[in-house]
Amino acid sequence: MSDKLKKDGPVLLQNEIRPVSRRKFFGMMGAGGAAVMVTAASCSKDKSPVHNTSGVDLGSGDTGILNYAYALEQLEAAFYIQVIMTPFSGINDIEMSYLKDIRDHEIAHREFFKAALASKAIQDLQVDFSKIDFTSRDSVLGTAMAFEDLGVSAYNGAGKLITNPDYLTLAGKIVSVEARHAAWVRDMVKAGSFADIDVVDMNGMDMAKKPDDVLTTASVYLKTKINASNLPTS
Repeated sequence: MSDKLKKDGPVLLQNEIRPVSRRKFFGMMGAGGAAVMVTAASCSKDKSPVHNTSGVDLGSGDTGILNYAYALEQLEAAFYIQVIMTPFSGINDIEMSYLKDIRDHEIAHREFFKAALASKAIQDLQVDFSKIDFTSRDSVLGTAMAFEDLGVSAYNGAGKLITNPDYLTLAGKIVSVEARHAAWVRDMVKAGSFADIDVVDMNGMDMAKKPDDVLTTASVYLKTKINASNLPTS
């Protein structure tokens, strides 16, 4: 890692992210149940998190983008922690083992951003998982698929907004892990759906979403309001 980072930006950990997985995710693909997609409630423009100026301010520039990623990693980590604490009915050993791996990755990502941002990090966010039935395999894996697909599209959409090349390199390393998660979860939900056309376009590219769209979806699962109005847009 370069030590010549912008003075006003977060301080990156020199060891970056430590590996925590116990095995490669593609070692075994399981047959999944019926796909259950989690859909967010529609929001008008004035209710979008990006236009909410009363919530937790993500900040501007690269710091804002890293806080944006940190917020999403907080959400994902909280979800998988709950999944492991209250396993769904009929969960098998492979599912539990792999979901623990994903949980560990998301916690590592969350803690990395928190340490990297240091005093510029946003507060711990409060989640709202009342719409998720953690006893149901379909509900849990359907939500996991929605979160992982959202995370991949969020990193892809934010890449062009990052100015520091070191941060962009890190984002690329993290989004590749998120894509591994997404592929495995998708195949658990529906075998062979790991790269369906709803997430990979005709050019073989993963989808990308703007922070506005991502946070509108994510806000359904957050009690804490987010103010993303200062994020860069181009």
